[in-house]
Amino acid sequence: MDISDMRSVRSAVTDIHPDAIINCAAYTNVDGAEAEPQAAYTANVLGVENLALAACEADSRLVTISTDYVFDGAKSGFYTQRDTPKPQGVYAVTKRQGEIAAMQANGRTIVVRTGWIYGDGGTNFLSVMNKLMAEGKNIKAIKDSFGTPTFAGDLAKRLRDLAELDMPAIFHVTNSGPGTSFLGFAEKVCEIGGYERALIEAVSKDDLKRPAPRPVSSKIECLFSEKFGLKPMPDWEDGLKRFLGK
Repeated sequence: MDISDMRSVRSAVTDIHPDAIINCAAYTNVDGAEAEPQAAYTANVLGVENLALAACEADSRLVTISTDYVFDGAKSGFYTQRDTPKPQGVYAVTKRQGEIAAMQANGRTIVVRTGWIYGDGGTNFLSVMNKLMAEGKNIKAIKDSFGTPTFAGDLAKRLRDLAELDMPAIFHVTNSGPGTSFLGFAEKVCEIGGYERALIEAVSKDDLKRPAPRPVSSKIECLFSEKFGLKPMPDWEDGLKRFLGK
């Protein structure tokens, strides 16, 4: 269905009458959003609000995925739910607006902030660097941007757990561990995969001159997941080994 079309959303939700809706739809091109703000708004705000309203009408819970980019990156440690979001670019602003719209439209909304997602079928840098190095291609990895990598397989399981928990709140969901840089992630891929370290060129985030601002550090952790009986998320290096092992 087209989540920007309320009639389409309402029809699908009425037909299925789901216990829960997990929203994986989004405009995620961080740089592209600077040139296409309306497209980002349509997917990340209007579409999320439509899902929340339809879920409310059907008495369904909504789990919607947000991002670590709602924070400005000025904090040296981990961001928690106590920290005030300060989104910087169009993508980040629309994702934060989507959080607010969903929670206002449906009291059963569960917002899941996550980041640095990689997995099977993924097309982002984290998902494809293994393939590139396996082909002997050189890659550039940013040494001064930091986050908490998240294996999509682990995230999917936690989304299901949260839908079943039915506890409306904002959850931070990433793999555990101290986090890393893009360079650190690439070096770990190289180590696990047995590739030549010389394939990796370390660069600064400023060298790439990308259109959209990005947080220097967007590491996040959850204050209360384990208090609700949820198991700790696997370490990010463990998730990476399982991803590469497949």
